[in-house]
Amino acid sequence: MLRANNLRRSLQSLLRRHHPFKPPSATGSAAARPFAPRPFCSLPNPPPSSSTDAELRKYIGYSILLLGCGAATYYSFPFPENAKHKKAQLFRYAPLPPDLHTVSNWSGTHEVQTRTFVQPETISELEAVVKECNEKKQKIRPVGSGLSPNGIGLTRAGMVNLALMDKVLEVDEKSKRVRVQAGIRVQQLVDGIKDYGLTLQNFASIREQQIGGIVQVGAHGTGARLPPIDEQVISMKLVTPAKGIIEVSKEKDPELFYLARCGLGGLGVVAEVTLQCVERQELVEHTYVSSMKEIKKNHKKLLSENKHVKYLYIPYTDTVVVVSCNPLSKWKGPPKYKPKYTQEEAIQHVRDLYQESLRKYRKGTVTSITSEENEPDINELSFTELRDKLLALDPLNKEHIVKVNQAEAEFWRKSEGYRVGWSDEILGFDCGGQQWVSETCFPAGTLSKPSMTDLEYIEQLMQLIEKENIPAPAPIEQRWTACSRSLMSPAYSSSEDDIFSWVGIIMYLPTMDARQRKQITEEFFHYRHLTQTRLWDQYSAYEHWAKIEVPKDKDELAALQARLRKRFPVDAYNKARNELDPNHILSNNMLEKLFPVAQTV
Repeated sequence: MLRANNLRRSLQSLLRRHHPFKPPSATGSAAARPFAPRPFCSLPNPPPSSSTDAELRKYIGYSILLLGCGAATYYSFPFPENAKHKKAQLFRYAPLPPDLHTVSNWSGTHEVQTRTFVQPETISELEAVVKECNEKKQKIRPVGSGLSPNGIGLTRAGMVNLALMDKVLEVDEKSKRVRVQAGIRVQQLVDGIKDYGLTLQNFASIREQQIGGIVQVGAHGTGARLPPIDEQVISMKLVTPAKGIIEVSKEKDPELFYLARCGLGGLGVVAEVTLQCVERQELVEHTYVSSMKEIKKNHKKLLSENKHVKYLYIPYTDTVVVVSCNPLSKWKGPPKYKPKYTQEEAIQHVRDLYQESLRKYRKGTVTSITSEENEPDINELSFTELRDKLLALDPLNKEHIVKVNQAEAEFWRKSEGYRVGWSDEILGFDCGGQQWVSETCFPAGTLSKPSMTDLEYIEQLMQLIEKENIPAPAPIEQRWTACSRSLMSPAYSSSEDDIFSWVGIIMYLPTMDARQRKQITEEFFHYRHLTQTRLWDQYSAYEHWAKIEVPKDKDELAALQARLRKRFPVDAYNKARNELDPNHILSNNMLEKLFPVAQTV
């Protein structure tokens, strides 16, 4: 979640508080970097035997001085010898101003400090804020719930958040349309309209996103007949720096509407959204374990016959977990199925593996292990919590990851069965703890004739993982959507029958150990780079806007910019930015680098 905390001036109070970790970078603070002792200067050559006593004393003095400086540096540096076994803590050498806010995304992978963090309560307040900032040329980047793995809404120059603009404004039961303030969270919206018998057509994995944010980044659920969430938007009110409040729809300025619907927050602050909803309905979720061989036989049928379907692949196994969801039949009722295993039986082997692994690693010095008195009761932990604890023991050891993945495959095998519930309850997914994730979207043919390239992509990805010995945890999630007409959507197509596959790779950050997080981050970006160079161009795959990362290397950045131009109407997007936001106060470093403008006003 987005966290904005006033930083205290006292170093002691800073060290007592828990803060999200900021991944090490070339410009990170000293606290975020592992200690790397400065190399001592080379000592001069020993003086010749004919040297005088004075020269000898001089060189001895220099040596003592150097040793003294080294010792002082070592013992005064704020990263002690046992820091490897401590949690990452925010540290600053100098006191910080009391009005400085720390804002981090949910995974703690991106973080900024800012003095400007505005939360208006009405659209008129928002309009006044945007107008004033535009006059002063002060950045005011829209930021939502902070769930985007890449921190797309963050900037130290200033942000505006609509968490206080979270109301359902109007419900039209006949047309099944609702008008809401853009700061409302998905779960709030669903709860607010369920008494009208309405709900959203589709959901992403979690419910804490603000509606404005989930639409602007082109988020999606799963179902080859269901488009990304931006397609549910009928009209929007944008607060723009140059033109104030404007309303766009397919009737009012359709060109701008289809460009701004997935506008990445760069064309205006989304203040209100009108959504096309559907009747609330109960779904039957069926979870079962299959194999790639069986999936190939049944793939076309699974896509066409299920309203929602996704595959969860377990690296280093042949296990494919299939999760399908369909409306509950009024005539048949819930399926009559008795699970072979209870929930306790399904998870017990994972607990056993954790206890066994914990004893093994406590005997060694591979990682920092929590002392027994601080250990939570493992019987109270969910599967994803247990997986995090298992991974934390040795997160980059391939053999250890293979064992964890095998345990996960067994857990899913023992968890086969059915579940009945409302769509907003069923379509969610426990994604686990803090993580790095890269998700790509690519065409997969049509619903009537799938190309099967989606399964070829997965086969090549699995071969790549095994060939390169990547410590890849599970799951690799594969979902599908229909196309979007939003021009900046990765799933954009003008052909209504086109379908797109979305594949996400992941590495968890199950520890607050600064060095381990740095190592996991480096390994993840190596993993991501391999998929990029081996797969993306071949399958015309483009990253989800909330998960794309800006390269630091100039040549790589130039290549990314050129690649984006091939897929998206970058010139039209930049033209609209210049017209609606001539001073680019709604942009941040990420947008400016992804979509550079030759001359920014």
